[in-house]
Amino acid sequence: MPDTHCRPGSWIAIVIAAIVSITFLGCSVQRKGSFERDAQLSDVPPFPAVEEESQTADAAEGMDYDPWERFNEKTFWLNFDVLDRYALKPVATARQGLANAFNNLEMPKRLVNEVFQVRYEEAGSEVARFLLNTTVGVAGFVDVASRVGLEESDADTGQTLGVYGAGPGPYLVVPLLPPLTVRDGIGYAADSLLDPLSWFVTPFVVDFGRAAAKTVNERAANLKRYQDVEDTSLDLYGAVRNGYLQRRQRSIQDAIRQRDKELKSESFFAQGIDQRATVTGTNDYGSARTAQNQGQIGP
Repeated sequence: MPDTHCRPGSWIAIVIAAIVSITFLGCSVQRKGSFERDAQLSDVPPFPAVEEESQTADAAEGMDYDPWERFNEKTFWLNFDVLDRYALKPVATARQGLANAFNNLEMPKRLVNEVFQVRYEEAGSEVARFLLNTTVGVAGFVDVASRVGLEESDADTGQTLGVYGAGPGPYLVVPLLPPLTVRDGIGYAADSLLDPLSWFVTPFVVDFGRAAAKTVNERAANLKRYQDVEDTSLDLYGAVRNGYLQRRQRSIQDAIRQRDKELKSESFFAQGIDQRATVTGTNDYGSARTAQNQGQIGP
């Protein structure tokens, strides 16, 4: 009859084999779970903030890409601290100063026309401007008067003719001169006789040369403005013509308003003097009549 009882050694071997099998099975399951979890996490996109920061950093690095920074800094110093400060800026300042000096010499033209237009207040301001710019402004190279509130006037003979009712006449374009009308052309010729430089040089030569220099100077100082006008105007000739005619008409209207304002002030002042004189005369007459009456009543 066979022995059905297991020996104690065989039971111990079976238990040890079962424990080892369970251990290996758990490790394999845990390792598989970790692999699956890592695979899932790898499929999740990164956070938006982290992605934006990385893109911003890359963009900033691309914009600031300056491998020759040391050379560029030295060249920038040469351009800005040397050439601009000691060459370009003085030349631009001298050009503006020369324009101010020529404008200061045009004082007689403006003064005479302001007097003819009965704008005596502006005539006085014109004299003050000339004295201030000629002395403090170093012969007119520095426009000191505008800085203290004495504004520049645009009075000329063409404007004076317009104030007194003369029409503009046909539009006229002359080489190297500003746009004109027949009325302004006559005024331009008259203004040349009031120019101090024309007393020593032929008036036409002086005006032609200075007008050409002024045109070139304005063109150089306003390159972008002229280019913008050229780019935005379908009819450049018509735009320049209409702009000039409107500006001249507005200038004449401003001169008429200023004249009427001064005439009104002078009329009010004269009326006040007449009223005071009338009151004074009445009081004197009353005093004289009183004295006469007293003389008749007395012994």
